[in-house]
Order: sequence, then structure tokens, then C-alpha cells
Amino acid sequence: MPAYSASRNLVFIGMPGSGKSTVGVLVAKRLGLGFIDTDLLIQQAEGRTLQEIVDQDGYLALRQVEERVLLELQGSGDVISTGGSAVYSERAMDHLRQAGTVVFLDIPLSVVRERIGDYSLRGISRRPGQSLEALYDERFALYSRYADLTVPGQGLTLEAVCQLVIDGLRV
Repeated sequence: MPAYSASRNLVFIGMPGSGKSTVGVLVAKRLGLGFIDTDLLIQQAEGRTLQEIVDQDGYLALRQVEERVLLELQGSGDVISTGGSAVYSERAMDHLRQAGTVVFLDIPLSVVRERIGDYSLRGISRRPGQSLEALYDERFALYSRYADLTVPGQGLTLEAVCQLVIDGLRV
């Protein structure tokens, strides 16, 4: 893993419900960094929710918008919470990795289910009829591929996960 410095971004990846936004805000506060939630940027750019994008245009349209938004990100010294499907774009992940350290918040499928409830309402980019299990397996391989640092999130408080992230950075 490249050494981390405050001039680099911290990029959080992981399944919906893994804590990317919540832990991201905590880490940003602790390290004195800015915070960017790319799901919110997508919604602002499109003028509609993630679920509306999926419902109206399909899951691939959401992935295309997400890639565009990620490729437009510039700057440094921010914590960036990505959408769960960011890892489907090799171009976007390469762009994020150039200026940042990628942190995978790893939680098991049972915790994903518990935290997100009815995933059909979450604006999750998945193929029609794709089960949550299949989506989890598919994405886990991608998250593992792009991660500079993997932090477990099961059975820990948000503060504990935040501390593991900070401890895991080579400063």
C-alpha cells in the first residue's frame, strides 16, 4: 500500500450498508479532511434518486452516470464514499487510486441483509433478477481486487471501525 498522507484521498468501497458514508464522515472529522459522498453527487447531477435512475433507465445507466461522476472528481485531501457499484468501472477505480488510498469496508452478507433490509428500494445497481447473494459474491472479488486496505466491520462500533481505518494507514 502506498504511504498515506493528508494530500491523498481516502476512498471507501464496499457493499451498501457497509458504513462507507458513516465511517467516512468519522474518519474525515478525525483526520481533518473533507468528505464527499458520490451517491449524493450522482443524485444532484441527475436530479433524481438512485432508485429512480434504476427504475427509469436501468442499472447500466446508473453505472454509466456513476463512472462519469467518479472520473470528474479532482482534488486531494478528501474522504470519498463511493457507491457500492463503483468497482464495476476499471477506469473510475484507476482514477481514484491515482490520488487516493482505497479502503474496503468488509462486512458479511448476513450483515448487509440486516442493515439494508429491502434492497429493491435502495437504488442498488444489479442485473434484473440477480440475487443479493450473487451480487455480493460478484462485488466481493472486485472490492478485494481494488483495496489497498481491508477493514472488517462486523461486530464493531463505528468508532472502532474508524480507528481500524486510521491505524491501517501507513502514515
